[in-house]
Amino acid sequence: MGRIHVVGAGLAGLSAAVALAETGAQVVLHEAAKQAGGRCRSYYDPALGLTIDNGNHLLLSGNADALGFLKTVGAPADALVGPDEAAFDFADLKTGETWRLRPNAGRLPWWVMSPARRVPGTRARDYLAPLGILRAASGKPEGAGGTIGESMACEGDLYARLWHPVLLAALNTEPRDSDVGLAARILRETLGAGGKACRPLVAVEGLSYAFVDPALRYLTARGCEIRVGRRLRGLEGADGRVGQLLFSDGPEPIGPEDGIVLALPPWVAREVLPGLLAPVEFRSIVNAHFALAPKPGSPLVLGVVNALTEWLFAYPDRYSVTISGADRLLDVPREDLARQIWGEIAQLCSLAPELPSWQIVKEKRATFAATPAEAARRSGAETAYENLVLAGDWTATGLPSTIEGAIRSGKTAARALRHGSSVRAGLRAPVSGALGAA
Repeated sequence: MGRIHVVGAGLAGLSAAVALAETGAQVVLHEAAKQAGGRCRSYYDPALGLTIDNGNHLLLSGNADALGFLKTVGAPADALVGPDEAAFDFADLKTGETWRLRPNAGRLPWWVMSPARRVPGTRARDYLAPLGILRAASGKPEGAGGTIGESMACEGDLYARLWHPVLLAALNTEPRDSDVGLAARILRETLGAGGKACRPLVAVEGLSYAFVDPALRYLTARGCEIRVGRRLRGLEGADGRVGQLLFSDGPEPIGPEDGIVLALPPWVAREVLPGLLAPVEFRSIVNAHFALAPKPGSPLVLGVVNALTEWLFAYPDRYSVTISGADRLLDVPREDLARQIWGEIAQLCSLAPELPSWQIVKEKRATFAATPAEAARRSGAETAYENLVLAGDWTATGLPSTIEGAIRSGKTAARALRHGSSVRAGLRAPVSGALGAA
């Protein structure tokens, strides 16, 4: 195979480029923005006077593809930090209760027998509820198993204090309306694999420091050409192959031995490839950042119930909050959100009520909606063009929109391109001709 053009330098594109570079392929990486990373990048925010991520992301020790990616690109040893065991701190803003959930390391979940390791006021048998999710999803493709609400009782103290916040964070969609298959995969790869797969990990020095910068260094060292500020407008194809990529600064001819990995957001990919089966409904995330160094001993990540705040991150130089499925907050004034969220942080952490320097980041299309209908719209890696494959956390990874899913999709795309798969999936109709894109 000749040169491989990877279009899109988010984590999916970086993953594909790294996987291809590992094989000795000649890779050209194209990115519309002025920097790589997509949704998982760091930037300096003048309102805070700090470098922040455009979204807070929690990884787990069972995220094998993400951890393998970091190892391959030579990420720093402190790229991800977390406790030595699976431990999750929670607080109930309404009652003032705090607790620590501590799954044991092995697959046999004996931890549910210990009141000290589980949610206060719950019984061991209460933790059997997710078995309905696993049964409903067994042997069924994405989108075919129905919703979580049809397979599990979405009510009660344990649901409110554990399953709802965990599933909402993973799926970024109201759990009772979410696809049961996506939930099942999350459960199998985390709690189902034992506490050894559930240790929380956070990129405290930033997502660019952990993922993006090491990947770019790795690619540069292997001769990868990186071109930023190049927006793909369309493509030209004939006889089952793409012959030309149409960028904002001019066309890019594609040789007979060249390949393409399209690692774009789904709404852009659909404009470039009319007829592409891809999600069309999305959910937002709101992140709030406050320029105040947390108190020593603060939990790295704190789950909060009965509050607007859902997950509170204690970075070395700031408090950050993530609120998932946040469509209802998009029209709320930013300062009103900052004041309400800070009031909750001040109550949780016994801090002064005066609002420090703050920033609110609203991501309107943060992830695809993890409903059965949208899960069924996810394409595989292969397309109607034999030299074009797809990558992105919105493709059929089996996972919701996560860092793990993005990196897994890049590896899958690279493998499909290398193997020259003749499978044609994901398109409702053949694609041909040049067309405009956003």
